[in-house]
Amino acid sequence: MKKLTITLITLLFSFFTGTAQPESLSARHMQQRGLINIQSLDPNILVDLMYAKADNFVGRILYTDLKEAYLHPEAANALIKAQKLLKAIHPSYRLIVYDATRPMSIQQQMWDTVKGTPSENYVSDPANKGGTHNYGFAVDVSIYDTLRKDTIPMGVKVDHLYSESNIDKEDQLVLTGKISAEAKSNRELLRYVMTQSGYHTLCSEFWHFNYKGYNRDWLTAHGYQAIP
Repeated sequence: MKKLTITLITLLFSFFTGTAQPESLSARHMQQRGLINIQSLDPNILVDLMYAKADNFVGRILYTDLKEAYLHPEAANALIKAQKLLKAIHPSYRLIVYDATRPMSIQQQMWDTVKGTPSENYVSDPANKGGTHNYGFAVDVSIYDTLRKDTIPMGVKVDHLYSESNIDKEDQLVLTGKISAEAKSNRELLRYVMTQSGYHTLCSEFWHFNYKGYNRDWLTAHGYQAIP
């Protein structure tokens, strides 16, 4: 979590000195599309974009200038509700966002990495109009404990593209010792605050949530366009 600590220090310095970090070209592009920086609505939500560093399933940095998490306003406000609910249950807990709106150009790089492998079922094919991340209606999220100064156990890390991430196999995963009972309970807490706030789960990824269960077919049929 060293990178997250550095990011938080930078944000605090900017707050107390009155100096703001310059917005990236990617950030301005998303703003022009009507998307909202979620931390502008609630700075209690932490952001540590996993594709802005090399520690991800692709193995390299994909977001070269994007550090902020953007969502469609409806999805962003629902995430704020989830954060408030989580804080009411556990005052020291904060949502931590690992990915939000994802440009289709990045989606293509991800797809090229997993195409033809067992992991391709975890990544939407841009040729099929991508997935909800590309439209601003999906978020990859976990829980950070400000007292422990670390994320709480979820069994495997976010971005683990194997069966241990599935939410429909958690009882068996606990029985076989692949995840702990604590991790299962933590996943259930995450699902509770997210689903109570308008998000829907994705069976294969405990960290992924779609706002209102929207999918790419519904979004494109209603005139929504993916971020290039």
